Amino acid sequence: MLWSGSYSAIVFAVIFLFIFLLHVPLLRLPYFWDEAGYYVPAARDFLLTGSLIPHTTVSNAHPPLVMAWLALWWKAVGYTPVVTRTAMLVLAAFSLLGVFRLSERAANTSVAVAATLCTALYSVFFAQSSLAQVDLAAAGFIFWGLSACIEGEMAGTALWFSLAVMAKETAILAPLSLAAWEILGLLVRKGRLRRLWLTDRHSHDLREHGMPSVRHIACLFFPALLVACWYLYHYSRTGYVFGNPEFFRYNVAATLSPIRFCLALAMRIWQTIGYLHLWTLTALTAFAMGLMPPLRYEGEDRPRISIRVQMAFYVVVLTYLGAMALIGGAVLARYMLPAVPLIIILCVSTLWRRLSFWRGAVLLIAIAFVAAWFWNPAYGFSPEDNLAYRDYVMLHEDAERFLEARYPMAGVLTAWPASDELTRPWLGYVTRPMRVVRIEDFSLDEILSAAEFRAGPDNASSNRPNFQAVLIFSTKYEPVPAPWDRWQKWTDLKTRFFGFHRDLPPAAAAQILGGHVVYSARQKGQWVAVIELEQNEIQNAELQITK
Repeated sequence: MLWSGSYSAIVFAVIFLFIFLLHVPLLRLPYFWDEAGYYVPAARDFLLTGSLIPHTTVSNAHPPLVMAWLALWWKAVGYTPVVTRTAMLVLAAFSLLGVFRLSERAANTSVAVAATLCTALYSVFFAQSSLAQVDLAAAGFIFWGLSACIEGEMAGTALWFSLAVMAKETAILAPLSLAAWEILGLLVRKGRLRRLWLTDRHSHDLREHGMPSVRHIACLFFPALLVACWYLYHYSRTGYVFGNPEFFRYNVAATLSPIRFCLALAMRIWQTIGYLHLWTLTALTAFAMGLMPPLRYEGEDRPRISIRVQMAFYVVVLTYLGAMALIGGAVLARYMLPAVPLIIILCVSTLWRRLSFWRGAVLLIAIAFVAAWFWNPAYGFSPEDNLAYRDYVMLHEDAERFLEARYPMAGVLTAWPASDELTRPWLGYVTRPMRVVRIEDFSLDEILSAAEFRAGPDNASSNRPNFQAVLIFSTKYEPVPAPWDRWQKWTDLKTRFFGFHRDLPPAAAAQILGGHVVYSARQKGQWVAVIELEQNEIQNAELQITK
């Protein structure tokens, strides 16, 4: 089907209305985790100063496209969470339009509708759709680039992949992996192997000139030139290339271990085929693969996605599996967003081709995906992967309002990202900045260090900031202990390679710090509490006597 402007606009409008209505209850939420810690401050800096490199937070060297997009919306409409989340939903709808276009190009409209629906409802994609982060936008441009690539549209290929890398630098994996695959195809042009490469469609030109493949490969390399220019600019402004040294150490230097790579690869494979009810799709696909596909069903042929297109999908998926297992300090599921929808497209196409009840199978998968929004799994996961992030935000919003009302002038001991939530009112949690003493987390070692600092000699006259209250919260989702958690070696590996720690319960932290819990709340494995230290009670009594 020829994609006209009106057809694209109608499909986009339907997709946007669908996801917007699903996200209405979430639009007014204050900013969550990495939103508050990096992306919103970076976009706000661009809005206020026009700087492509943030100065109110340490630069991570992420390209500025998404931050500039948010700043444009804030400039035109106003700085509120509703505007931010609506702007991100526009990008999410455009990404889903890319999934639809790619599916329709690779298969047909029926597969495109089903694959787009499953992608939109998949918990990680759904949760990320309204969050001010860059991974989903980069994935969306990759889908558009893949669609242009399989159609042989060289200008479109260069454009969409360039936008992808300017949304997030790791998007360069897609065009570079395809370029490497096409280079290999130039070297292997004999027998049945020729059907594995996209550019073999131009074989009549290749025999004469060999130019279409060369130009096609050049278009795939163009985004690398663009991201290199960005890094050169970033280096000229900051003195480092790949983000600040701590960011580079955490995400690259500290991850280069064979043991960690194997563990992370297993996690990445799970995130690609089984995570948060994704296994329902792959299990049904495995079942369908054991059936003989009908040559015709309901009067129509049921051809598979061409081998050339499948191979392009597999190349991108495998590249992301390997690269995201090798780099990235946190093994976040959102990093695999460029790969998972490709698996969804392939699986839905298989269901459409091999099952007479494929619509019922897709409906079952959609129900399972929606259930994952609300149901937290028995294994550890990131709250940003389903509506657990809403629980986090609401817990912190209530606790920090209590803290601000009861201790407006107190110093507060807490950890990131609550430290930013309390000091930056424009994140939506407090009405004015509070004084904060920051620790890394709420593990036993950190709490003992804080207690030692508080009990140290002449602490009151020290130049170091003092604190009279503690905002303590779960920094990791805490499921019911699994059988493998009893294996000490596994806990040691998680601690060594993935920053695992156990947060002390509020009562234990209060006992160590010399205080008592005055506020606590819990929601589905997450919790937050406010601890009032004993010295605060003494100071309040002295203040009353003075008055």
